[in-house]
Amino acid sequence: MKTGTIKFFNATKGYGFITDDESKSEVFVHITGLIDQPVNTGDKVTYEIIEGRKGQNAVNVKKAS
Repeated sequence: MKTGTIKFFNATKGYGFITDDESKSEVFVHITGLIDQPVNTGDKVTYEIIEGRKGQNAVNVKKAS
């Protein structure tokens, strides 16, 4: 499991980005990839990466405890 912070999430549009703790890169997250909802800017999360049509996507996104 990777860890990161929600940089931005637009619940209306259903997507956002996570900043990875290790690489500091941004990973796309779609609302369908969320286990815990809602998520807000600044929330610490754990997630997994899959390869999507347009690059890497975060899935199984959960708020870190």
